Amino acid sequence: MAEIIFDDIGSFPLPAGRSRDWIAGKFSEKKSDRDLFEVINNAFMKKVEAGVEVPTYPQYQDMNEQFLSIIRDPNCTEEPFKVKQSDARIIELEAIEKVAKSYREEHGEKLDVRVCVTGPLELYLKDFGGTEYVDILNLLGESIDRFVKNSLSGAKNFNIRTVSIDEPSIGINPQVMFSDSDLIKAMDIACSSAKGAGCDVEIHLHSPLHYNLACQAENISVIGVESAATPSYLDLIDKKELEESDSYIRVGIARTDIFNLVAVLNDKYNTNVWKETQYFPEIINEMETPEIISKRLSKAYSIFDESIKYAGPDCGLGSWPSQEIAAQLLSNVAKGMAYFRAL
Repeated sequence: MAEIIFDDIGSFPLPAGRSRDWIAGKFSEKKSDRDLFEVINNAFMKKVEAGVEVPTYPQYQDMNEQFLSIIRDPNCTEEPFKVKQSDARIIELEAIEKVAKSYREEHGEKLDVRVCVTGPLELYLKDFGGTEYVDILNLLGESIDRFVKNSLSGAKNFNIRTVSIDEPSIGINPQVMFSDSDLIKAMDIACSSAKGAGCDVEIHLHSPLHYNLACQAENISVIGVESAATPSYLDLIDKKELEESDSYIRVGIARTDIFNLVAVLNDKYNTNVWKETQYFPEIINEMETPEIISKRLSKAYSIFDESIKYAGPDCGLGSWPSQEIAAQLLSNVAKGMAYFRAL
């Protein structure tokens, strides 16, 4: 049986005492900051310690503005929408170099890391909505590729194992006006450096309705499916199409839709769990246990077997109530995958 790799999607709760406004202000300075880097590094290591095998740096920035704020800046571009290579920086990767170096010195090996970038369509929709300028879509793809290329060349103390293109609007947003061929081309442009470097290139979709676009893209090899909260999503995937296009899937095996999980508890206890926080542990102790997570993976494997390459939580954990409960969910996933591997 091929090894299924445990990765995570990215976002993570802020530590107590740090606000969204504080972190946004730190990122807006676009420079190394000791306090900011400490927050990033501590959260990143919580993922590593929880057992995530290919962790994503904690995503604390708006997924669009992280890239658009640089791409829009005329001082950072060669031409409109085409970022200069030197300015295509992912600050979070610069931050984790320090803890990655300590890990390498202690364990004698480099950490594998997952990089998540916002896809060209998502960035385009943010600024242009339902218009159709294919040349701008492709320029955004080139810019995203430069962020990836910089990340690959700058990584010293860790390996970039996976690069994920985040395209949540595909299959959901009715504003998408581009043809399939235009979307495929733009996605291929955005991840050409990652593919060339031998990374696994993943696309993170919130709906697998048009997953076949990723199958047709030459540079994308892994399709993310949020199947823990919505198991029926797996019914939309044709294993034969995966095999014919040499594609794999990443299955969601732990629910991350915290507001729906809390709603269950609200109904059960007739209260507001966001205020009566003593009920939160029930989510990880009874609802999202290692046993339940393992069963989800076993079910997915019974359908797709070696077409599954990655597994982990459905989506990010940024809306979860604390770092501790988010880390416990990741730990439950690690245990659930260990149970599965022992079968």
